[in-house]
Amino acid sequence: MNIKRIGTVAAIAIAGAVVLSSCAANEDAGAGASATSSSGTDYSKLSGTLTGSGSSAQQTAEATWAAGFQSVASGATVNYSPDGSGAGRKNFMSGAADFAGSDAALKDEELAGTFEKCAADSKAIDIPVYISPIAIAYKVDGVKELTLDAKTIAGIFSGKITKWNAPEIASLNKSADLPDAAITVVHRSDDSGTTQNFSEYVSANASDVWTEKPSQTFPYQVGDSAKGTSGVASAMASASNAITYIDDSGAGDLDKAKLMVGSTATEISAEGAAKVVADSKTVAGRADNDLAIDINRKDTAKGAWPLVLVSYAIACQEYKDSAKGELVKGYLDYVVSKDAQDAAAKEAKSAALSSDLAEKAAKAVASIK
Repeated sequence: MNIKRIGTVAAIAIAGAVVLSSCAANEDAGAGASATSSSGTDYSKLSGTLTGSGSSAQQTAEATWAAGFQSVASGATVNYSPDGSGAGRKNFMSGAADFAGSDAALKDEELAGTFEKCAADSKAIDIPVYISPIAIAYKVDGVKELTLDAKTIAGIFSGKITKWNAPEIASLNKSADLPDAAITVVHRSDDSGTTQNFSEYVSANASDVWTEKPSQTFPYQVGDSAKGTSGVASAMASASNAITYIDDSGAGDLDKAKLMVGSTATEISAEGAAKVVADSKTVAGRADNDLAIDINRKDTAKGAWPLVLVSYAIACQEYKDSAKGELVKGYLDYVVSKDAQDAAAKEAKSAALSSDLAEKAAKAVASIK
């Protein structure tokens, strides 16, 4: 398997460590997988090279899936480059990638455009493959427990709350020894689906503070920026009194804030993320096999974690090159399988697709030509 990485030297080192650990851990999962899927796909007959591009949040999961897939489809090679969700969609649309990984579904204007690798009159579809909580991760000496609500998070990341001992933070953390220190905000510099999901959450729950529309581009001139999940992790490692939003798979040893969900201080969990997705509906008006999800950002059920991302595999409904279509179909058939989802959940701390969503995803994959 090849996983291409870009960014700073430190970011590359971190990403490499994640990929290597994922590959090693998935060797056992791949060894136990069947050469024929439950849907009847004979992986052993698949051959060729796939190029994927996109979500850096998916990086660990993609490494895990590629290793497992290649253990049952020895003639296949999967290359995935974690360029960011926006870049991945652009690469897929231009034909530079065979599929995209994206933490945001295709926009209406993107669906109205052309997809270089898709057959005439065929468009792309969004297939959910990865569900993960987004952590509010921080690094503050002497502070090991922190609770934040949406308005406070919005205030910090928009630059309106600038000190760790600000009253908005102190009122939520009465027993914490908060320092009289400036807050260093670290955010994504690239066109990021994680930023899209983060901004959807704060916009839905604190629109009076977060006054910008949800976007894949961080909208405020505040703090430091870094490219990709690994770049943010690297920036946090060398920062002090810092805070960021990051896919939980990349948070490492950083401390993670509890989130006020309704009136309850809630710990981050993959189960809480999955619960929110289960409580959400698919986006209306999409093609039959497009499973874009309208996430319920205001879910206050017990244990829910509404700061969640659903990451998609974006593929052609029908490819110009039928052989390429069969290889993409075979790979994604493996990705949405129980074995692959469980392996990614272990390695990336994500939530495996629910049986209902996995069934819908498998049906969408089966429709690829």
